[in-house]
Amino acid sequence: MALTICTGFVVDDAIVVIENISRHFEQGMNPLEAALHGAKEIGFTVLSMTLSLVAVFIPILMMAGIVGRLFREFAITLSVAILVSLLISLTMTPMMCSRILKRERLRLTGEFIASTRRSSVPSCAFTIAV
Repeated sequence: MALTICTGFVVDDAIVVIENISRHFEQGMNPLEAALHGAKEIGFTVLSMTLSLVAVFIPILMMAGIVGRLFREFAITLSVAILVSLLISLTMTPMMCSRILKRERLRLTGEFIASTRRSSVPSCAFTIAV
């Protein structure tokens, strides 16, 4: 149950880092510079988000009685998964962005978004008309 819940937290950290790196990349930096600068710029934000999430689960970890025993593993699993997400978001995600980001892919993405917008206009007009 804890691993299912933490999926959103884990993905959120990586998305924040990737968006900041891609912003620097789109401004003209090379992939390595964008990854280093983006991770350095957003690192404290991701750290504060992670620590605040872990702080939420500390009272659950300290609960006494039967309910405390039931939720102890839940709190530990969730806290460890969130801390591992922090580690991966600040180390592996920038490294992978520096290796994977290419200029050609951004152009294809822009063309895909433009074609999606063109094709969605008739369906939106139909939905509004009905």
